Amino acid sequence: MPAALTAAVLVLAAGCSSGDGTSARGSAGPSSASASAAPSDGAASPSPSPSGPPAEGSVKVAATLTGELESPWGVAALPGGDLLVASRDAGTVTRVSADGEKTEIGSVPGVAPGGEGGLLGLAISPSFASDQLVYAYFTTASDNRIARMLYDEGKPAGQQLGAPDTVLRGIPKGVTHNGGRIAFGPDKMLYAGTGEAGDTGLSQDKESLGGKILRMTPDGQPVHGNPDADSVVYSYGHRNVQGLAWDAGKRLWAAEFGQNTWDELNLIEPGRNYGWPEAEGKAGKAGFTDPVEQWRTEDASPSGIAYAAGSIWMAGLRGERLWRIPLAGAEPSAKPQAFLEEEYGRLRTVVAAGGDALWLVTSETDGRGTPGGGDDRILRLEVE
Repeated sequence: MPAALTAAVLVLAAGCSSGDGTSARGSAGPSSASASAAPSDGAASPSPSPSGPPAEGSVKVAATLTGELESPWGVAALPGGDLLVASRDAGTVTRVSADGEKTEIGSVPGVAPGGEGGLLGLAISPSFASDQLVYAYFTTASDNRIARMLYDEGKPAGQQLGAPDTVLRGIPKGVTHNGGRIAFGPDKMLYAGTGEAGDTGLSQDKESLGGKILRMTPDGQPVHGNPDADSVVYSYGHRNVQGLAWDAGKRLWAAEFGQNTWDELNLIEPGRNYGWPEAEGKAGKAGFTDPVEQWRTEDASPSGIAYAAGSIWMAGLRGERLWRIPLAGAEPSAKPQAFLEEEYGRLRTVVAAGGDALWLVTSETDGRGTPGGGDDRILRLEVE
C-alpha cells in the first residue's frame, strides 16, 4: 500500500418534496449559507474551545482512487484501509483496495431498488477483527431495514457476504426520503438516520421509526440512556437524515434535506425535536431545536458528512459542492465555505480518512446526474 494512502485511510430532497434535486453540471445557483448560530434552545455540550480552525480552509484533490462505479451510496473503511462501497441500484458491495482495484464481494438479497431506495448505508462492526460483520441499511419490498452479514474473505469473489441477519426492520419506505446513513458512534452503538418516506406526519410520531435518528445496540436493541428506555428513537422531527458524524468532542452532527427553502446541519441531542414538518431551517419556534447552519436547497441537498481538520465536511447533491463548516466546540467558528463547485457533479458520500484526508464519492449515475467518462468515482482529498 502506498505510504500516502496508508496514512489517509482510517470515514434527495432538498429543493422539492419529491427527491434530492436534479441538476446538470453548471446549473447550481450561487452559495448562500447562513451566518453561524447555536441551536435556539441552548443544547447542552462541553465548553467550546477558545478558537476553531482557520476561518478559511483549503481542499486539494490528491488522487482519484477509482472510477466507473454504479450508483455508489454507502462507504465503510475496513481496518486494513480498503473501502467497501454499496451500489444503491445493483444491491452489490464492492471492495476497493488502496491502489484502486475493485472486487465485488457479494450482493445483499432482498434489496428492492426504486426511486431513492435500494442498498444504502454501510458500517463495519466495532468488533470487526473478531466478528467480521458488515452492517447494511437497505430498502425491501415492504420496508427499510438494517441487517448484518458475515464477511468471509476466504470464499470466492462475489460470494463472500453471508446471509443477512436482520437487526431492525419496519423503517418506513417510499419512493423518496428513505434516509439510509448508518454509523457506529464513539460509544460503539449503532446510529441510523431515517426519512419520513413522504408522509410528513411520521416525523412527529414517536411510535414511528420514520423521520428519526435511531440509536441501538449492535443487535438492534434500545440502548440504556435513550430518551425512552424501550425505544431506539434518539431524536425526532427530521425530514430525511443523510449524514452522521462525530466531532473531536464526541458530539453527534447530522445533515438533512429541507423541502423548498432550507437544508440543515443539526447538532443532535437525545430527545430533541428538530421541527419537521412544523419548522424548516431556523424557525425560532418554541419546543423545536433549530439547526446550527442552514443552506438554500439549490446550494446543498446535503448527503454524507465527515469530521476532519477541525471542521464538518458536507457533500452536496443538487449543490454539486463540498461544504466546510469550521467548529469551535459546539458552534461554527466561521461561515461555511464551499469547494469543488460544479467540478465533479453531484457529491454523495464523504468519509474521514485519518488526519487531514477525506474520501469523497460522486453521485452522477443515480438517475439525477449527468454522468461523464469515469463516473462515478472516489476522490482522495487533502483538507485543512
